[in-house]
Amino acid sequence: MATTLVTGATGFVGSWVARSLVDAGHQVRIMRRESSRLDAINDLDVEHITGDLTDPAILARAVDGIEWVFHVAAVSAYWRTEKERLYEVNVDGTRLLLEASERAGVSRFIFTSSAAATGLSTDGYTISEAHHFNTDPRLYPYGHSKFLAEAEVYKALQRGLDCVILNPAVILGPGDLNLISGSLIIEMAEGRVPFMPMQGGITIIDVRDVARYHLLAAEKGRTGERYLLGTADLSNQALFKLIARIVGTTPPRIPTYRPVVHLVARLADLAHFLRIKLPGDVEGNQLRLSTHEIYFDCNKAWRELGDPQHDIPQSIADTYRWYQASGYL
Repeated sequence: MATTLVTGATGFVGSWVARSLVDAGHQVRIMRRESSRLDAINDLDVEHITGDLTDPAILARAVDGIEWVFHVAAVSAYWRTEKERLYEVNVDGTRLLLEASERAGVSRFIFTSSAAATGLSTDGYTISEAHHFNTDPRLYPYGHSKFLAEAEVYKALQRGLDCVILNPAVILGPGDLNLISGSLIIEMAEGRVPFMPMQGGITIIDVRDVARYHLLAAEKGRTGERYLLGTADLSNQALFKLIARIVGTTPPRIPTYRPVVHLVARLADLAHFLRIKLPGDVEGNQLRLSTHEIYFDCNKAWRELGDPQHDIPQSIADTYRWYQASGYL
């Protein structure tokens, strides 16, 4: 059994990674901010280190005596955060943790990147690990920050640190306290989504499978490799219909095409500039991205690490039940 550090362990993905490690018998230390909610990990027997990811002294304490580092912490809700903080945490924080891990003699570093770091398909093809960020950073600053963070991982690899990169697609599942991915399920259940998107699509994976892949990457992932993580591709139209069926509502009735979505995105940009908060946390760049077919080839992870264990209908149903039990609905 390994002595492990999980950053971001109070968040959606990190809490499931920490839980999976504890369940597997590993010794777990977590790193969190003073202000972090502990709801997701209150029942776990883990050691806590409190501090900021950009504080080298805290990082030195966090990695002391650690064999495996799981660097999950990141600013993912980029539309809720100042851009400077996004890059400070996602890029500078990653670099500082890599350097601390090297000094501490960490044996393996698992970096939770994002499928967003691979950019967008420009001609409808499915994106693989060989693809690199090709998008205007202003359109997708989160993906750009993860791309730059991966560059820091590759520098550490060249210096001799054993690293594996994981690139999960859109993540659903129980435990999304901050409504990063699951807000659509709540809005559909409450009948607040009148528009049916006629274009766009995404690759989806359950958070419990993402956590499982972290352990598998530590155990048998190949040094220096990227692994795209996903379970199934769904068009936006198919996803909306599936959610409606599972939560027991009528699918949205008003078909909506790319020009209309882009017009709404411009209005959302204006609202953001005027500091007007829109319903549903709407953000212009998210709307623009939603009109793209963004599908990922995840065969490498399936082949080398194993198959996902949760299908998407199960993931949506479990997420819906968790929101009900947790008072969100």
